[in-house]
Amino acid sequence: MSEAEEQKRQYDAACKNVLSEKGIIANILQDCVGEFQTCSIDEIVNHCIEGQPETGTVLVEPNGGISRITSQQVEDKSEREGTVFYDIRFTAVAPSDGKPIRLIINIEAQNNFHPGYPLLKRAIYYCSRMISSQYGTVFTKSHYEKIEKVYSIWICTMPTKKWAYTITRYRMREENLVGQTQAPREDYDLLTPILVCLGSKQYTELKGLLRMLNLVLLDNVSPESKTKTLKEEFHVQVTPHLEKGVAEMCNLSEGIEKRGEARGEARGQARGDERRMKIVATNMIRRGKYSPEEIADISGMALEKVRELMDGKPA
Repeated sequence: MSEAEEQKRQYDAACKNVLSEKGIIANILQDCVGEFQTCSIDEIVNHCIEGQPETGTVLVEPNGGISRITSQQVEDKSEREGTVFYDIRFTAVAPSDGKPIRLIINIEAQNNFHPGYPLLKRAIYYCSRMISSQYGTVFTKSHYEKIEKVYSIWICTMPTKKWAYTITRYRMREENLVGQTQAPREDYDLLTPILVCLGSKQYTELKGLLRMLNLVLLDNVSPESKTKTLKEEFHVQVTPHLEKGVAEMCNLSEGIEKRGEARGEARGQARGDERRMKIVATNMIRRGKYSPEEIADISGMALEKVRELMDGKPA
């Protein structure tokens, strides 16, 4: 594994650790999941999220060792379909007029918006897997009435310009083709993928959930400023785990960006051909298989210019 790949892996792990904090999750649920729109952040954290959300990713331990956290929450096995490791998966209980509703929720951090297939289809697949995997645990035999609703929420940090700063929810709905009838919504509204797309703006230009996520995941702001804003504006309890995760993300992000810019400048001077670098970078973006850091590293273009190119701005 190259130094760039190792740095990126560590950054992704730190990102998922930050997103697994209950205070961060509570803000995501309040804005994206209808069942929690009337709940306060404190109520969601202390009464709705069950247990401690875990991440299903490779983490770097303090002693330098590597371990994979796998649990029933993040690991989904199927002999025919293989094993899926969700970034973050947990259960939450939503209030209702009758019996409280239990939900299964998955949150994914996604840097590559065009990985070679429609990202939305992958989100739908994850929802489907979370429903099918309930057999034998949530329900058995023909007790389909016990199936619990699932959400798969994708935090996309580098979408195209068209998708930047949008939150889009997809769900099933009833459509009468002949006659008029009505089934209980809870019998069919069982899987909901959601795309939360960020972009290249500064968090100070934004509001609500997009402001919070942009601050935590993308903005070049000191860890102290980030945690202060999270606490004061978004009512997030700043735990030692969150402080550590934010600090790691800031350090790794700065290191990746400086490394990409340094290599881009050196290769650009050696080639003396900015047009060629742009062609290489454009072709890599079109293929949809590379992260901004990888494109900067290979093409020689500065990371900031790569991001502008991905957003449809003239580089």
